[in-house]
Amino acid sequence: MSSPSLVVFAPSPLLTITVEAAGTPGQEIHLHAGGQGFWVARMAALLGAEVSLCCALGGESGAVLRGLIARENVELLSVECAASNGVYIHARRDGEREQLARTDSRRLSRHEADELYGLALSAALDAGVALLTGVDPPTVLDSEIYRRLAGDLRSNGVLVIADLAGSSLKAALAGGLDLLKISEEEILAESLASSSDVEDLTKALDALHAAGTETVLLSRAEQPALVLDGPGGRYLELTGPRVETLEPRGTGDSMFAALGASLASGQELDAALRLAMAAGCLNATRHGLGTGTHRQIQQLSRHIEIRKLARPGVTSL
Repeated sequence: MSSPSLVVFAPSPLLTITVEAAGTPGQEIHLHAGGQGFWVARMAALLGAEVSLCCALGGESGAVLRGLIARENVELLSVECAASNGVYIHARRDGEREQLARTDSRRLSRHEADELYGLALSAALDAGVALLTGVDPPTVLDSEIYRRLAGDLRSNGVLVIADLAGSSLKAALAGGLDLLKISEEEILAESLASSSDVEDLTKALDALHAAGTETVLLSRAEQPALVLDGPGGRYLELTGPRVETLEPRGTGDSMFAALGASLASGQELDAALRLAMAAGCLNATRHGLGTGTHRQIQQLSRHIEIRKLARPGVTSL
Protein backbone atom coordinates (compact mmCIF):
# COMPACT_ATOMS: atom_id res chain seq x y z
CA MET A 1 0.00 0.00 0.00
CA SER A 2 1.26 3.52 -0.80
CA SER A 3 1.46 6.24 1.84
CA PRO A 4 -2.01 6.54 3.39
CA SER A 5 -4.14 9.60 2.88
CA LEU A 6 -5.30 9.36 6.48
CA VAL A 7 -4.56 7.56 9.74
CA VAL A 8 -7.20 6.41 12.24
CA PHE A 9 -6.01 6.28 15.86
CA ALA A 10 -8.04 3.47 17.45
CA PRO A 11 -6.32 2.32 20.67
CA SER A 12 -8.12 -1.00 21.21
CA PRO A 13 -10.52 -2.51 18.64
CA LEU A 14 -13.16 -5.02 19.73
CA LEU A 15 -14.04 -8.49 18.50
CA THR A 16 -17.79 -8.70 17.92
CA ILE A 17 -19.74 -11.96 17.73
CA THR A 18 -23.37 -11.75 16.62
CA VAL A 19 -25.93 -14.54 16.59
CA GLU A 20 -28.43 -13.64 13.87
CA ALA A 21 -31.99 -14.99 14.11
CA ALA A 22 -31.09 -16.37 17.53
CA GLY A 23 -33.17 -19.31 18.73
CA THR A 24 -34.43 -20.25 15.24
CA PRO A 25 -33.41 -23.11 12.91
CA GLY A 26 -31.86 -20.55 10.58
CA GLN A 27 -29.60 -18.85 13.11
CA GLU A 28 -26.11 -17.81 11.98
CA ILE A 29 -23.00 -16.74 13.90
CA HIS A 30 -20.89 -13.88 12.55
CA LEU A 31 -17.46 -12.65 13.71
CA HIS A 32 -16.39 -9.10 12.86
CA ALA A 33 -13.85 -6.53 13.89
CA GLY A 34 -15.58 -3.72 15.75
CA GLY A 35 -15.25 -0.61 17.82
CA GLN A 36 -15.51 3.02 16.75
CA GLY A 37 -12.04 3.26 15.24
CA PHE A 38 -12.38 0.20 13.03
CA TRP A 39 -15.84 1.19 11.80
CA VAL A 40 -14.52 4.66 10.93
CA ALA A 41 -11.48 3.22 9.10
CA ARG A 42 -13.61 0.79 7.09
CA MET A 43 -16.04 3.50 5.99
CA ALA A 44 -13.23 5.91 5.06
CA ALA A 45 -11.64 3.17 2.93
CA LEU A 46 -14.99 2.48 1.29
CA LEU A 47 -15.10 6.15 0.32
CA GLY A 48 -11.77 5.88 -1.49
CA ALA A 49 -9.25 6.90 1.17
CA GLU A 50 -6.05 4.95 1.72
CA VAL A 51 -6.36 4.24 5.44
CA SER A 52 -3.96 3.07 8.12
CA LEU A 53 -5.45 1.85 11.41
CA CYS A 54 -3.18 2.36 14.44
CA CYS A 55 -4.12 0.17 17.39
CA ALA A 56 -2.98 -2.32 20.04
CA LEU A 57 -3.80 -6.02 19.67
CA GLY A 58 -3.21 -8.88 22.08
CA GLY A 59 -4.32 -12.32 23.24
CA GLU A 60 -6.67 -14.69 21.44
CA SER A 61 -9.11 -11.97 20.48
CA GLY A 62 -6.26 -9.85 19.11
CA ALA A 63 -5.10 -12.74 16.92
CA VAL A 64 -8.62 -13.14 15.50
CA LEU A 65 -8.87 -9.39 14.92
CA ARG A 66 -5.65 -9.43 12.88
CA GLY A 67 -7.20 -11.89 10.47
CA LEU A 68 -10.53 -10.06 10.27
CA ILE A 69 -8.96 -6.64 9.67
CA ALA A 70 -6.68 -8.14 6.99
CA ARG A 71 -9.82 -8.91 4.97
CA GLU A 72 -10.71 -5.23 4.81
CA ASN A 73 -9.18 -2.56 2.58
CA VAL A 74 -7.34 -1.09 5.57
CA GLU A 75 -3.63 -1.15 6.41
CA LEU A 76 -3.11 -2.48 9.95
CA LEU A 77 -0.39 -0.81 12.04
CA SER A 78 -0.47 -2.50 15.43
CA VAL A 79 1.41 -2.77 18.69
CA GLU A 80 1.50 -6.15 20.42
CA CYS A 81 0.07 -5.96 23.93
CA ALA A 82 -0.05 -8.50 26.73
CA ALA A 83 -3.77 -8.29 27.45
CA SER A 84 -6.54 -9.49 25.15
CA ASN A 85 -8.78 -7.09 23.23
CA GLY A 86 -12.36 -6.78 24.37
CA VAL A 87 -15.08 -9.07 23.03
CA TYR A 88 -18.86 -8.85 23.03
CA ILE A 89 -21.48 -11.39 22.01
CA HIS A 90 -24.87 -10.17 20.81
CA ALA A 91 -27.98 -12.11 19.83
CA ARG A 92 -30.45 -10.58 17.40
CA ARG A 93 -34.06 -11.68 17.88
CA ASP A 94 -36.86 -10.10 15.83
CA GLY A 95 -34.59 -7.20 14.94
CA GLU A 96 -33.68 -6.45 18.56
CA ARG A 97 -30.13 -6.84 19.91
CA GLU A 98 -29.45 -8.53 23.24
CA GLN A 99 -26.00 -8.61 24.82
CA LEU A 100 -25.18 -12.12 26.02
CA ALA A 101 -21.62 -11.58 27.25
CA ARG A 102 -18.82 -9.02 27.21
CA THR A 103 -15.18 -8.73 28.24
CA ASP A 104 -13.43 -5.34 28.23
CA SER A 105 -10.04 -4.46 26.82
CA ARG A 106 -7.52 -4.06 29.62
CA ARG A 107 -5.25 -1.13 30.33
CA LEU A 108 -2.15 -0.77 28.19
CA SER A 109 1.18 -0.73 29.99
CA ARG A 110 3.30 2.43 29.86
CA HIS A 111 5.61 0.79 27.33
CA GLU A 112 2.69 -0.35 25.14
CA ALA A 113 1.11 3.12 25.24
CA ASP A 114 4.44 4.72 24.27
CA GLU A 115 4.80 2.31 21.34
CA LEU A 116 1.26 3.08 20.18
CA TYR A 117 1.89 6.82 20.41
CA GLY A 118 5.07 6.58 18.34
CA LEU A 119 3.37 4.42 15.74
CA ALA A 120 0.46 6.85 15.34
CA LEU A 121 2.71 9.93 15.30
CA SER A 122 5.00 8.67 12.55
CA ALA A 123 2.17 7.31 10.40
CA ALA A 124 0.10 10.51 10.68
CA LEU A 125 3.10 12.70 9.82
CA ASP A 126 3.39 10.72 6.58
CA ALA A 127 -0.34 10.85 5.85
CA GLY A 128 -1.09 14.48 6.71
CA VAL A 129 -4.54 13.72 8.14
CA ALA A 130 -5.32 12.02 11.47
CA LEU A 131 -8.70 10.88 12.81
CA LEU A 132 -8.73 10.44 16.59
CA THR A 133 -11.33 7.99 17.91
CA GLY A 134 -12.15 6.93 21.45
CA VAL A 135 -11.56 3.75 23.39
CA ASP A 136 -14.00 1.51 25.28
CA PRO A 137 -13.53 1.45 28.22
CA PRO A 138 -11.70 4.79 28.62
CA THR A 139 -9.40 3.25 31.26
CA VAL A 140 -7.43 1.43 28.50
CA LEU A 141 -4.97 4.35 28.38
CA ASP A 142 -4.46 7.79 29.91
CA SER A 143 -6.44 10.51 28.14
CA GLU A 144 -3.29 12.66 28.23
CA ILE A 145 -2.09 10.81 25.12
CA TYR A 146 -4.81 12.58 23.13
CA ARG A 147 -3.53 16.00 24.21
CA ARG A 148 0.04 15.19 23.23
CA LEU A 149 -0.89 13.53 19.95
CA ALA A 150 -3.23 16.32 18.83
CA GLY A 151 -0.76 19.03 19.80
CA ASP A 152 2.29 17.35 18.25
CA LEU A 153 0.50 16.57 15.00
CA ARG A 154 -0.98 20.03 14.52
CA SER A 155 2.33 21.71 15.29
CA ASN A 156 3.77 19.71 12.38
CA GLY A 157 1.03 20.63 9.91
CA VAL A 158 -1.15 17.51 10.19
CA LEU A 159 -4.93 18.03 9.92
CA VAL A 160 -6.38 16.61 13.15
CA ILE A 161 -10.05 15.57 13.31
CA ALA A 162 -11.63 13.99 16.39
CA ASP A 163 -14.79 12.23 17.52
CA LEU A 164 -14.34 11.88 21.27
CA ALA A 165 -16.13 12.27 24.60
CA GLY A 166 -15.35 12.68 28.29
CA SER A 167 -11.75 13.06 29.45
CA SER A 168 -10.38 12.14 26.01
CA LEU A 169 -12.34 15.01 24.47
CA LYS A 170 -11.09 17.52 27.04
CA ALA A 171 -7.51 16.34 26.53
CA ALA A 172 -7.69 16.57 22.73
CA LEU A 173 -9.19 20.07 22.92
CA ALA A 174 -6.31 21.12 25.16
CA GLY A 175 -3.91 19.91 22.47
CA GLY A 176 -5.89 21.62 19.72
CA LEU A 177 -8.09 20.27 16.93
CA ASP A 178 -8.87 21.35 13.40
CA LEU A 179 -12.32 19.77 13.48
CA LEU A 180 -14.45 18.06 16.11
CA LYS A 181 -17.45 15.87 15.35
CA ILE A 182 -19.77 15.48 18.35
CA SER A 183 -23.36 14.37 18.88
CA GLU A 184 -26.18 16.22 20.60
CA GLU A 185 -26.35 13.37 23.12
CA GLU A 186 -22.69 13.94 24.05
CA ILE A 187 -23.18 17.72 24.23
CA LEU A 188 -25.96 17.23 26.77
CA ALA A 189 -24.05 14.55 28.68
CA GLU A 190 -21.06 16.89 29.00
CA SER A 191 -23.44 19.64 30.28
CA LEU A 192 -22.33 21.95 27.48
CA ALA A 193 -25.96 22.78 26.70
CA SER A 194 -28.99 22.91 28.98
CA SER A 195 -31.43 21.83 26.28
CA SER A 196 -31.77 20.70 22.66
CA ASP A 197 -32.83 24.19 21.65
CA VAL A 198 -30.82 25.38 18.64
CA GLU A 199 -29.72 28.55 20.43
CA ASP A 200 -28.38 26.53 23.37
CA LEU A 201 -26.61 24.11 21.04
CA THR A 202 -24.95 26.84 19.00
CA LYS A 203 -23.67 28.39 22.22
CA ALA A 204 -22.16 25.00 23.04
CA LEU A 205 -20.39 25.08 19.67
CA ASP A 206 -18.90 28.43 20.66
CA ALA A 207 -17.73 26.92 23.94
CA LEU A 208 -16.01 24.03 22.14
CA HIS A 209 -14.38 26.45 19.70
CA ALA A 210 -13.06 28.50 22.59
CA ALA A 211 -11.76 25.32 24.25
CA GLY A 212 -9.55 24.38 21.31
CA THR A 213 -11.22 23.30 18.06
CA GLU A 214 -11.40 25.40 14.91
CA THR A 215 -14.57 23.81 13.50
CA VAL A 216 -17.38 21.74 15.08
CA LEU A 217 -19.91 19.41 13.44
CA LEU A 218 -22.82 18.57 15.75
CA SER A 219 -24.97 15.59 14.69
CA ARG A 220 -28.58 15.49 15.95
CA ALA A 221 -30.03 12.11 14.89
CA GLU A 222 -32.95 12.81 12.54
CA GLN A 223 -32.74 16.58 13.16
CA PRO A 224 -30.60 18.92 11.00
CA ALA A 225 -26.90 18.91 11.94
CA LEU A 226 -25.28 22.14 13.14
CA VAL A 227 -21.83 23.44 12.23
CA LEU A 228 -19.56 26.17 13.52
CA ASP A 229 -17.02 26.92 10.81
CA GLY A 230 -14.51 28.83 12.92
CA PRO A 231 -12.10 29.93 10.16
CA GLY A 232 -15.02 30.99 7.98
CA GLY A 233 -16.94 32.63 10.82
CA ARG A 234 -20.12 30.79 9.83
CA TYR A 235 -22.89 28.91 11.62
CA LEU A 236 -24.54 26.34 9.37
CA GLU A 237 -27.50 23.98 9.40
CA LEU A 238 -27.32 20.75 7.35
CA THR A 239 -30.55 19.10 6.26
CA GLY A 240 -30.87 15.75 4.53
CA PRO A 241 -33.73 13.64 3.15
CA ARG A 242 -36.19 12.24 5.69
CA VAL A 243 -35.76 8.47 6.06
CA GLU A 244 -37.05 5.71 8.31
CA THR A 245 -34.26 4.67 10.66
CA LEU A 246 -33.40 0.97 10.81
CA GLU A 247 -30.12 1.24 12.73
CA PRO A 248 -29.35 4.51 14.56
CA ARG A 249 -26.02 3.20 15.88
CA GLY A 250 -23.06 3.98 13.68
CA THR A 251 -24.51 6.99 11.87
CA GLY A 252 -22.13 9.34 13.68
CA ASP A 253 -19.15 7.10 12.85
CA SER A 254 -20.14 7.12 9.19
CA MET A 255 -20.39 10.92 9.23
CA PHE A 256 -16.97 11.20 10.87
CA ALA A 257 -15.34 8.80 8.38
CA ALA A 258 -16.83 10.59 5.38
CA LEU A 259 -15.70 13.92 6.73
CA GLY A 260 -12.11 12.67 7.10
CA ALA A 261 -12.02 10.92 3.73
CA SER A 262 -13.37 13.99 1.94
CA LEU A 263 -10.97 16.44 3.59
CA ALA A 264 -8.06 14.06 3.01
CA SER A 265 -8.89 14.10 -0.71
CA GLY A 266 -8.63 17.90 -0.75
CA GLN A 267 -12.35 18.75 -0.78
CA GLU A 268 -13.58 22.07 0.61
CA LEU A 269 -15.41 22.02 3.94
CA ASP A 270 -18.92 22.39 2.47
CA ALA A 271 -18.42 19.41 0.13
CA ALA A 272 -17.04 17.37 3.03
CA LEU A 273 -20.04 18.28 5.20
CA ARG A 274 -22.47 17.20 2.48
CA LEU A 275 -20.72 13.85 2.11
CA ALA A 276 -20.67 13.39 5.89
CA MET A 277 -24.38 14.10 6.25
CA ALA A 278 -25.17 11.76 3.35
CA ALA A 279 -23.09 8.92 4.86
CA GLY A 280 -24.89 9.22 8.18
CA CYS A 281 -28.30 9.37 6.50
CA LEU A 282 -27.61 6.27 4.39
CA ASN A 283 -26.22 4.32 7.36
CA ALA A 284 -29.49 4.90 9.22
CA THR A 285 -31.39 3.05 6.48
CA ARG A 286 -29.19 -0.07 6.62
CA HIS A 287 -28.55 -2.95 9.00
CA GLY A 288 -24.98 -2.94 10.25
CA LEU A 289 -22.58 -0.25 11.44
CA GLY A 290 -20.51 1.98 9.20
CA THR A 291 -22.01 0.61 5.98
CA GLY A 292 -23.09 1.98 2.61
CA THR A 293 -21.64 2.31 -0.88
CA HIS A 294 -19.46 5.10 -2.22
CA ARG A 295 -21.76 5.75 -5.19
CA GLN A 296 -24.94 5.88 -3.11
CA ILE A 297 -23.36 8.26 -0.58
CA GLN A 298 -22.12 10.57 -3.34
CA GLN A 299 -25.56 10.57 -4.97
CA LEU A 300 -27.27 11.30 -1.67
CA SER A 301 -24.85 14.15 -0.94
CA ARG A 302 -26.45 16.12 -3.78
CA HIS A 303 -29.64 16.22 -1.72
CA ILE A 304 -28.04 17.76 1.38
CA GLU A 305 -28.97 21.41 1.95
CA ILE A 306 -26.67 23.87 3.75
CA ARG A 307 -28.25 26.95 5.28
CA LYS A 308 -26.52 29.81 7.11
CA LEU A 309 -27.69 30.59 10.66
CA ALA A 310 -27.53 33.90 12.47
CA ARG A 311 -24.68 34.25 14.97
CA PRO A 312 -25.79 33.41 18.54
CA GLY A 313 -24.46 34.85 21.79
CA VAL A 314 -20.92 33.74 22.63
CA THR A 315 -20.03 31.70 25.69
CA SER A 316 -17.00 29.69 26.85
CA LEU A 317 -16.26 26.48 28.71
